[in-house]
Amino acid sequence: MTTMSPKRITQRELESYLWGAAVLLRGLIDAGDYKQYIFPLVFLKRLSDVYDEEHAAALEVYGDEELADLPENHRFAIPDGAHWADLRKVTSNVGTELKAAMRTIESANPDALTGVFGDGEWTNKDLLPDSTLSDLIEHFSTKTLSVANLPEDELGQGYEYLIKKFADDSGHSAQEFYTNRTLVHLMTMMLQPEPGESVYDPTCGTGGMLISTVAELKRQGREWRNVRLYGQELNYGTSAIAKMNLFLHGIADGHIAHGDTLAKPAFLDARGRLRTFDVILANPPYSIKTWNRAAFTNDPYGRNMWGVPPQGRADYAFFQHIAMSLDPHTGRAAILFPHGVLFRREEAALREALVKSDLLEAVLGLGAGLFYNSPMEAVVIILRASKPAERQGKVLFINGVNEVAREQAQSFLRDTHQTKILGAYQSFTGDAGFATVAAFDQIKERGYNLAIPLYVSNTTAVAGTVAETVDAALSKWREAADTADAAIDDVLALLRQEVAK
Repeated sequence: MTTMSPKRITQRELESYLWGAAVLLRGLIDAGDYKQYIFPLVFLKRLSDVYDEEHAAALEVYGDEELADLPENHRFAIPDGAHWADLRKVTSNVGTELKAAMRTIESANPDALTGVFGDGEWTNKDLLPDSTLSDLIEHFSTKTLSVANLPEDELGQGYEYLIKKFADDSGHSAQEFYTNRTLVHLMTMMLQPEPGESVYDPTCGTGGMLISTVAELKRQGREWRNVRLYGQELNYGTSAIAKMNLFLHGIADGHIAHGDTLAKPAFLDARGRLRTFDVILANPPYSIKTWNRAAFTNDPYGRNMWGVPPQGRADYAFFQHIAMSLDPHTGRAAILFPHGVLFRREEAALREALVKSDLLEAVLGLGAGLFYNSPMEAVVIILRASKPAERQGKVLFINGVNEVAREQAQSFLRDTHQTKILGAYQSFTGDAGFATVAAFDQIKERGYNLAIPLYVSNTTAVAGTVAETVDAALSKWREAADTADAAIDDVLALLRQEVAK
C-alpha cells in the first residue's frame, strides 16, 4: 500500500502536480483529450489513497488487518490487484493493466462508480506507450491524495483548475466542458438553492454548475449533504468526469447519466413522465442543427407545448425540456443562451408562447467574452414555475452589458458586478438605464420581441420620452431586419438564376 504522508498539500502544489501530468502528454495526444487520461488517473490514485486512509483508521480501532478491510469501514471497494500500488509494479502492457484495474473497480462499485473512468484508449501503445504511462504513474505517486492531505473541496478546486487549463490549451473545444465560473456563481445566487432540494443540469458537462449549488450552501454555512444532484451529458468521457467530480467533492446523492437529453431524457418518474426538479442550471449547446426534429414533433414527454423549433436551431427544444422539468411549485431555472433566442424571427411563435406561459421571470444581458474563447455576449434567462403575485404577468429586463471585467485576456464578473445584478433581480424594480419591469401588454406591443434594448434604454430621457426612444429603437431594429431579409432573398434569387442556367 502507498505510504501515508501527513503533509497537507497546498493549492499551488496541487496545481503544479496536476499540470505536471499534462506536460508529460504534450506532443502525444491532442490537448482537448488530456482530460480523458489525466482525470481517471487522478481519480484512481485518490481512491487508492483514501482506501488506505480508511484502512489505517479502522486498523487503529480494531488492531486487525482483516477487520480493517471489512466493507463497512470503506466508502468503496478496491479489489485485489486494482490498487495503485499494484499498478506501480507493472512494467509491460501498462495500459492493459490500467484498464483492467479501472473496470474491476467499476464492477465492484456498481452503484457509485459504473462508467466513471470513461473510455480512453489505454491499450493503444502508439498513443500511450508503456514508458509514458509508467512516467505518469510515477508522477502521480509523488503525493498522497488522502482526505487528510487534500480535503474534497480542495481536490475539487484542483479539478476546476485543470478544466480551465485544458480550455486554455485546447481552445477550440473549450466550450464543451468549461463555463465561466463567476457567471455560474451569479446564476446560482439568483436561484437561491435550499438544503434538501433537487438540482438538475440537462447538459451538465463536467458537473460544474451542479457543484456550484453545493458550494453556495457551504459558503453560507448551511446544510449541503442532503442536496440531490442530477445531470445528463452527451459526451461519454465528459459524463465520466462529471461522476468523478461529484464524488471528489463529497457529493453522496449525485446522479450523472450519459446520453442525449433531447432524444432520450434519463430522469423519469414512475409513470414514465419527465422528472421535475427544484433548481435547474443549464448552458445548453447553442443552435445545434443535427437533432431529431421529427421525433420532437411527436414528443412523448410533451416537450413541444410552445411549438416545434426550426431544424437549424434546437435552442427552444432545450428551453422547453427545461420548462417541463420544473417542479410546478418550487421550480426555478437559470439558463445561459445566445441573445438570438430573444428576437429571432423563426422562433417568434415559440417566444410568444413562452411569455404567455408566465414562466419567464427575468432576462439578463451580459457583456462580451464570458463564453470561453468567444467574444459572444451572453444572456441568462430566469424561469420560475410559481411566481409571487406581484411578479405575475411581468418580466424583469436587466442590461448588464457593462458589468464585466477583463484581465489577461479573460472576462469575468467581479463581486461588485454580481452584487449589482443580484440586487436588481431581487428587488424586481426599475433602474434607469439598467433594469426595467415590463408588463405583458408592453411585451405584446413589441411583437413578443424580448431584445433587451427595447426595454432598457441607455439614455437618460426625461419622463414622457422613454416610450418614444423605445419605439424609435424598435422601428430601427425592424427596418434593419427587413433590409437583411431582403438582401438574403436577393442573393438566393441570384443563386437560383445561376443554377437555372
